[in-house]
Amino acid sequence: MKKPAILVVDDDPQVLAAITRDLRQEFRSDYRILPVASGPEALTTLNELRTRSEPLALVLADQRMPEVEGVEVLAHALSLFPDTKRALLTAYADTTAAIRAINSAQLDYYLLKPWDPPEQLLYPVLRDLLASWQATYRPTFAGVRLIGFQWSPLSHELKDFFSGYLVGYQWLDIEKDAEAATLLATTKFTVDDLPVVVCPDGQVVSRPNKADLGRHLGLLVAAQHELYDVVIIGAGPAGLAAAVYGASEGLKTLLIERQTPGGQAGASSRIENYLGFPTGLSGSELAHRAWSQATRLGAEFMAPQEVVNLHVQDGYKVLTLRDQSIIRTKAVVLTTGVSYRTLDAPGLERLSGAGVYYGAARTEARSCSNHPVYIIGGGNSAGQAAMFLSSYASRVFIVIRGEHLAASMSAYLITQIEQTPNIEILPRTQLREACGANSLEAVVVQRDGQEPEKRPARALFIFIGAKPSTEWICELAICDPKGYLLTGRDLVTDPRYAAAWKLSREPYLLETCVPGLFAAGDGRAGAMARVASAVGEGSMAIKFVHQYLAE
Repeated sequence: MKKPAILVVDDDPQVLAAITRDLRQEFRSDYRILPVASGPEALTTLNELRTRSEPLALVLADQRMPEVEGVEVLAHALSLFPDTKRALLTAYADTTAAIRAINSAQLDYYLLKPWDPPEQLLYPVLRDLLASWQATYRPTFAGVRLIGFQWSPLSHELKDFFSGYLVGYQWLDIEKDAEAATLLATTKFTVDDLPVVVCPDGQVVSRPNKADLGRHLGLLVAAQHELYDVVIIGAGPAGLAAAVYGASEGLKTLLIERQTPGGQAGASSRIENYLGFPTGLSGSELAHRAWSQATRLGAEFMAPQEVVNLHVQDGYKVLTLRDQSIIRTKAVVLTTGVSYRTLDAPGLERLSGAGVYYGAARTEARSCSNHPVYIIGGGNSAGQAAMFLSSYASRVFIVIRGEHLAASMSAYLITQIEQTPNIEILPRTQLREACGANSLEAVVVQRDGQEPEKRPARALFIFIGAKPSTEWICELAICDPKGYLLTGRDLVTDPRYAAAWKLSREPYLLETCVPGLFAAGDGRAGAMARVASAVGEGSMAIKFVHQYLAE
C-alpha cells in the first residue's frame, strides 16, 4: 500500500515550489507530496487517486486560480474522499471566499499567505489536521475490485475466476454498497456497463474477456517454446499431478487450462478423505499447492486458454488454441475431466448464475446468509457443499430421489450431515421448477405421492452427476458411448475398436488409439471418480510418456 498522499494545488510556480519544499521537509517520511499546477489537473488527479483507491490525507489548494478555483477543488475532493482534510491557501483579500468554503466544501482550515516561518504558521496546523485524519483512517483494499449486481451471471463468473486463481478481490454490490456507486462515478462507465473490474494499476474494464483480464493480471503465460516433450490439457488433480512429475523428471512440460485450476475437485469446500491430510483441506487449497509445486519445478502454465483442435503431423501432436495460436508437442496427456450435468426444469436455464448454480459456487455463500438454500443430488460433492453452506444459510435442504444417502455418499459425510441441525434431507423428492423474476426466489419440489410444494429459496446448487469434457477430441480418439476416452487393453480386446490401433506393440495402460496421446482422470473410461485416483493416474501417465518418447 502506498503512503497516504498530500495534494497541493497552486497555479503560481514559485508558490507551488515553496509549499512543496516545506511539506516534503516536514512530512515526506509518512506522506507522498503531490504538487499540481492547475485546478483541472487537480480534479484529474483526484479522480485517478479514487480509481486506484489510493489514500488521500490532505488537500491544500490555492483559492485564486483560473478555470477552477480552490474551493471547487476542495468540494470535488469532499465528494470523492469524504474523510480527507481540506485546507485553503488564501491571500488577505480572499478571506470571504474561505469563509464561504467552510459551508460549500466543509473546509477544515484556511491558511494565509505567506506562511513564513513554516515552523510556526504552517506545520502546527497541518500536524493537527493529519493527526485527526490518522485517528479515523482505515487503509482501503489495495487489490482488484469488482463492481456488479449480486444476481448477474457474468458477475458470478468473474468472482469464480478471481477465486479460482487466488486473486485477491473486493466485491462491491452496486445495490448495497455505497462505495460501489462512488467508485463507479470516477470511471467512464455507468450501471448499464456492469460488471466493471478496477485493477490495482488504475485500469478499468467493463464486462472483460477473461483471457484478456488474465493477461493483464499476469495470469496468462504465453508458450515459451516451439516444441514440448509433453503438453497436459486440463488442470484438475490428474493434470496437476502430471505437470509435477513431468517437470520434476526433466520433461519440457506445458499445462493448459481453460477455466481455473483444480477442476471439479477445486470447487470442493472440504476434502476429508485425501491421504496425508487428517483434518482435510479445501479443493482450491489442494489445487494451488499443486500448481505452485508444478511451476516451481519448471512446468509452464497457460490459462485461461482452451485447446479447440488437435491433430497429428509426422508423429508430432499439433494443438490449435482458441486464439488460433499453434503449439507442437511430442506427447499429450488429456486430463480434461468432466463437467456437471444440467437439470431440465422450468426456470433453471433462465436463472443460471442468478441463484441457480452447478457445483459448489463457494463465492456465493455469503449471499445466502440467514436464508434457506437447496441442494439437488446425493453424492459427496453435494454433501461437502451442504456442510459448507450450513455455516451461512438458515436451512440447507438436500433433495434426493432415493430414500437414503448411503447409496451415493461416503459414511463420514452422512455422519456430519446427521449431526448438523440446520441440514434437512428431502428423500423421494424432485425439483419441478425454479421461480423468480431476476433472481431465484423460490423452488417447487414434489415428494412421491404428494402435491408440488412451493418453498422460498435464496439459492439452488445442483449436483446430478457429470459428463466427460471430450466432445472436441472424440473425432480423433475413440470414446465409449457415454463419451469417455478408451485406453489401453480396452482398445485391443473389443473387436469394435481393435482395428484403430496400428502399432505392433499393445497400447500403454493410459494410451488412447493415437500413439503418444494419453488420457488420465475422470474423463477416461473406467476411471475411479476420486481425487487420489486422479492424482495417481496423472503421475502414472508421465511414466508412459517416457516410454513412448524412448521408442
